[in-house]
Amino acid sequence: MRKLFLLLAALTVFPAHAQSGFDTWLAAFREEASAQGISTETLDAALTGITPIERVVELDQRQPEFQQTFYDYLSRRVTEYRVSRGRDLLQENSALLDAVEQKYGVPKAVLVSFWGLETNFGKNLGNLNIPASLVTLAYDGRRSTFFRSQLLDALRIIDAGHVQAIDMNGSWAGAMGHMQFMPSTFRGYAVDGDGDGRIDLWQSIPDAMYSGAHYLKRSGWRVNEPVALEVRLPAGFNFRQASAGYRLPMEKWTALGVLTAAATPLPTEAGNAAILLPQGWQGPAFMVFDNFNVVMRWNRSVNYALSVAQLANQLAGGSALAVPGSESGALSTSQLKIMQQALREMGYDAGPADGLLGPQTQSAIRIYQAVNQLPADGYPAPSLLAHVEKQHAAAAAAGKLTGTVGPAFPESDEQP
Repeated sequence: MRKLFLLLAALTVFPAHAQSGFDTWLAAFREEASAQGISTETLDAALTGITPIERVVELDQRQPEFQQTFYDYLSRRVTEYRVSRGRDLLQENSALLDAVEQKYGVPKAVLVSFWGLETNFGKNLGNLNIPASLVTLAYDGRRSTFFRSQLLDALRIIDAGHVQAIDMNGSWAGAMGHMQFMPSTFRGYAVDGDGDGRIDLWQSIPDAMYSGAHYLKRSGWRVNEPVALEVRLPAGFNFRQASAGYRLPMEKWTALGVLTAAATPLPTEAGNAAILLPQGWQGPAFMVFDNFNVVMRWNRSVNYALSVAQLANQLAGGSALAVPGSESGALSTSQLKIMQQALREMGYDAGPADGLLGPQTQSAIRIYQAVNQLPADGYPAPSLLAHVEKQHAAAAAAGKLTGTVGPAFPESDEQP
């Protein structure tokens, strides 16, 4: 029965000629796991009859064809349904969530926001067998060392009696339960919230909520401080100040004329903060605090962290974005590669032309924008690509494509 389950979960498997190499690898892995104290019973339950899942490898290697604008990302995640359902769940679980908030200091709206974004409040827990997925990624993944470690932790969770191997299901990358914890996160931060002697992040809402809050608290959560606030920037604002690495105390932002989106004063009790423009100078502006960095430990995506903040805000009775969008459309990965290459050939060090918008590319964009008297927001808008291509063509015609690396863009707590 177990072999049939794994076959159905795999959908497609590696070709037969690859099986011999995998069998050798799996035998060596079993020896290592056994030497680390994992029981034979667990190894048999989790690994007998297991076969690498080709679909998992495909998902691991998939590269996005198009970049996604912040507003597109947000609008697909912070929906009317999630706000309505999240508010209902806040009421239905009020006693539990109040107890969790009292213990860890994490607002209940924030916890429910994570719940909604991770699994749509438990509706999408993932249906791939975690040991099978992790075996696949440990054997033939881009980060085999990382996934080998996750596999060992998954086996330890099974060995501890928290879940049976056949019931340990989740995402293709190994995330599981209502809060989509990786095995290492489970072992480091998951707690028994309902007091039944085991940790069940799949079926126990108390276990899931206590575990999520425990992780955030241990990651540095600051009580009574926001994650992010939508703000209104003054006329003539220096967009070079809108950067994750440029942080100022509230009084300095206030002195510069920054207000909340509702045109009210900024919270005075909060610490230093940065301003982000996730969709360029024409889109919404956000002030982000230390708790934003905590959320980024959960998921290293600015769009994700801002979505957590925005959904939590609306669950707590706040309003939707005051500035919903900006220039429509986003560059494809291939278009961003073209921009990166063109910038490099014009002397701006955008890093490798890999189609990824990292800090080095954003820095090069800011320098280019400043040199060409454009708003220096570091955002690769379609209109900016058109501008870069025009300038690149002119430089090529004049024989001025040198590829010289330009100066680094300064990011610090000092005025740029």
